[in-house]
Amino acid sequence: MNNRIIPFNKPFMTGDEVDHILKAHSNGQLAGNGPFTERCQHWLENKTSSRKALLTHSCTAALEMAAILIDLKPGDEVIMPSYTFVSTANAFVLRGAIPVFVDIREDTLNINETLIEAAITAKTKAVVVVHYAGVACEMDTIMALAARHDLFVIEDAAQGVMAEYKGKPLGGIGHLAAYSFHETKNVISGEGGALLINDERFIERAEIIWEKGTNRSSFFRGEVDKYTWVDVGSSFLPGELIAAFLWAQLEHANEITDRRLQIWQNYHKAFVSIETTGRIRRPIIPDRCRHNAHMYYLLLNSLEERSQLISGLKIDGIMSVFHYVPLHLAPAGKKYCRAHGSLTVTEQLSDRLVRLPLWPGLEEQQPYVIERALFHLNK
Repeated sequence: MNNRIIPFNKPFMTGDEVDHILKAHSNGQLAGNGPFTERCQHWLENKTSSRKALLTHSCTAALEMAAILIDLKPGDEVIMPSYTFVSTANAFVLRGAIPVFVDIREDTLNINETLIEAAITAKTKAVVVVHYAGVACEMDTIMALAARHDLFVIEDAAQGVMAEYKGKPLGGIGHLAAYSFHETKNVISGEGGALLINDERFIERAEIIWEKGTNRSSFFRGEVDKYTWVDVGSSFLPGELIAAFLWAQLEHANEITDRRLQIWQNYHKAFVSIETTGRIRRPIIPDRCRHNAHMYYLLLNSLEERSQLISGLKIDGIMSVFHYVPLHLAPAGKKYCRAHGSLTVTEQLSDRLVRLPLWPGLEEQQPYVIERALFHLNK
């Protein structure tokens, strides 16, 4: 076993987080919706051109808010990929809705937009897209399809901060969108997320749901003389210390993205030759997409080869991982969801994918990671 350990992920600190947290403390407000929360929300609104951004304590919470906002009822259906994190489905199952899985594309591993229309029924209420690895789904086609069938589009852009589709920021395209600032993401706050509202019809109610079902935000703007319970809701706000940490990250979002992109590009160049041998496939980024280097993955030819690479790298002290177990194969997926058509691509690619370490600060160790990966791949 190699003595050096290279983690799969290492949370990046800009150096300003502690100062901002101390400032939040000196401001005298530790609960949510303070000055740092406001700064972060304005930054997100400006960056994505969304009508309203609301910080949440997780991307899961943002998706749960989206499910409430579109007024899901038990038995309603929501179309989404199976190759995603459990929160994508769970947020809608909690409202009694049924996730309907369709297969993914072989190139980007995103939902296959050509399969969505056939999965629509009289009960379909929304399409949830997941921008896998920060690479955009085919949003023009999906938005047009949703308009024809009067459906909502919700972007699970957990991996999509600072990425774009045809020049449009991910998270700023669908009716609603969710970001993640979990420590495994590009821009982080430990735990955290945001709901982006691109359809102004949802703004007023979103604030109420966000504030535990009260009209507290309206009260503080002087629009009502007292606030009270007016709708369903929950405690979706993060504390101000979380927002202060996040603000330090957002201030350096361009720098963080540039560093990640350079590491991603180093990997991409290093694996050109072995891809030509047919041993692996590198990520495919369509010209219309500007990705954010959220992850670098390789697709091997079999589950056995994937397992051998992960084991070999672990012996070398390099932590690499596979990704999702498709939700339709999970016990809860079988209980609460259904699949439309074959999910062959989902099942095959999920068995073959391996993710390599990628975090700002990896630069000096990356040549070793590449050298050992190529060694095991060429065995």
